[in-house]
Amino acid sequence: MNFSLPLEGGCQCGAVRYAITARPRTLYACHCTACRRQSGSAFSMSMAVDRAAFSLKGAVPGAWSRAVGDRTVVGRFCRDCGTRLFHEPSRNPSIVNVKPGTLDDTTWLRPVAHLWTAHALAFVAPEPGALVFPGPPDDHEALAAAFAAAFPP
Repeated sequence: MNFSLPLEGGCQCGAVRYAITARPRTLYACHCTACRRQSGSAFSMSMAVDRAAFSLKGAVPGAWSRAVGDRTVVGRFCRDCGTRLFHEPSRNPSIVNVKPGTLDDTTWLRPVAHLWTAHALAFVAPEPGALVFPGPPDDHEALAAAFAAAFPP
């Protein structure tokens, strides 16, 4: 299954909406303890998109930041319902990591990679063919290539 642009999504209550007008760079699941806690689930998914192709509508989201080693990650959420919408990584300000479960159409979602699998819960198994990293990937180009192969233009 594939997707069509623009991709649109938003929070549970509808106060914050967004649109994505260019193909995402990649889509992955992270199993680290911080992502599990943030999502309240067994893992968290992230979809890297070009900041220039990402636009917000409606209410201004709130921000919460956390230090991750030598960098900062700012999480953006709806101030009304609390839905986590996207992250802004300090290491690469040209992207935002959208939480793809907030897309209006989630039927096509399939992570092409699983990160921090050394921390994965025992009942979660990556899909056959997905890239698997016990920690962070050394290079995000492999994730981008896997996304392009799984979701050809």
